[in-house]
Amino acid sequence: MTTVAASDPVDAGPPRLLLVLTGLYLAQAIPVSLFLTAMPPILRQEGVTRTALGYLGLLAIPGVLKFLWAPLVDRMRPIARAHRAGWIVLTQIGVVLAVLALLLIRPGDIAGFIPIAFAIAMLVSTQDIATDGYATLALAPGRRAAGNAVQSGAAAAGVVLGGSVGLLLYHQFGWSGMVLGIAGLCLLPLAAVPAMREAPQGGDAAGPTPRPRVSAFLKRPEARRILWIALLFRASEGLVKPMEAPYLVDAHVGLDTIATLTGASAAVAGVAGTALLAWLLQRRGPAAALGLVGTLRVLACLVFTLHAAGLLPGLPLLFGAAALQTLIRTTELVVLFSLFMDVASPTQPGTDFTILACAQYAAFLFGSALSGTLADSFGYAWLFGLGTALSVVVLAGSMVLVSGRRP
Repeated sequence: MTTVAASDPVDAGPPRLLLVLTGLYLAQAIPVSLFLTAMPPILRQEGVTRTALGYLGLLAIPGVLKFLWAPLVDRMRPIARAHRAGWIVLTQIGVVLAVLALLLIRPGDIAGFIPIAFAIAMLVSTQDIATDGYATLALAPGRRAAGNAVQSGAAAAGVVLGGSVGLLLYHQFGWSGMVLGIAGLCLLPLAAVPAMREAPQGGDAAGPTPRPRVSAFLKRPEARRILWIALLFRASEGLVKPMEAPYLVDAHVGLDTIATLTGASAAVAGVAGTALLAWLLQRRGPAAALGLVGTLRVLACLVFTLHAAGLLPGLPLLFGAAALQTLIRTTELVVLFSLFMDVASPTQPGTDFTILACAQYAAFLFGSALSGTLADSFGYAWLFGLGTALSVVVLAGSMVLVSGRRP
């Protein structure tokens, strides 16, 4: 590996660039969806206990802590003529090999499965740093909304390929057939790498490039402002979202209805929702887009609160609120990630973006960890009411913070 100065990707034009980003984000989404969507029911069917399945939560650790090694990815060039492309190639090959390593264990071997899955989580997290850094540099400010909409769409496609297709392959061809099929799918996004355009290695003649550091991010007031938004905005979602499906079950809604509702709202969010938010973000700016998403979240949480308290009978509005929450979860990332790109320094784009991405993910996980305990201790109405109140506070605080940004 060699140490490099900041490398600015060469603009390859919007259509080509968006296709490249689709492939790069799809590369991450396929293995992640395999382990989050397909593997839990497969492992459960193979007799793995629910306690053992709880250990899958360890796979979130790299996603929360990847900011610690993000400066290394920004600084080091693993292949002589390829900086971020080099990281992407090496990590994706590692992902394919790790997926193939699943052939060495039986489906119910949770002790063998967790280390392999954790290795894949580490590789995907490292690749994400390189991909986000590349996207931050390559996307001009006016194109970032569209680029992040593409990211959300690629994530939705990854759920289908890694999750749904993985389950179908297992059902039709068994463990080995599924592993080989997913490994093959993980190879396909590598076709996007040759189309990446990065500037040649070289420093600035005016002086040395600053060394990427987490502390450099924290010294910038504008960066700290967006960090607060990242920490606040998804906290209320973490409290409410994990308990939505259990509440629908306890409200005597059938699993087939829940599956249909979730799938339909995810499809709408993946296409229409992200397109609408990208348009609003580009035309009206981040304050308007963030305000819309935050307001919709308050309304959705309020519907769940009123229904749980027995003040809103019937299911139609509840179904609408559940669908709205799915749409919000997808579209809010378009807004947040565009803000993250705006504040990221060109000398350490992967580091800055990753710090913010880790912050919003950690906030969501913290809320999720509390949601079940709060629901068991105080009931659904109290939990959803707390989520509603927190959503109002977060909306107001986020509006103040984003309005205070420098243009």
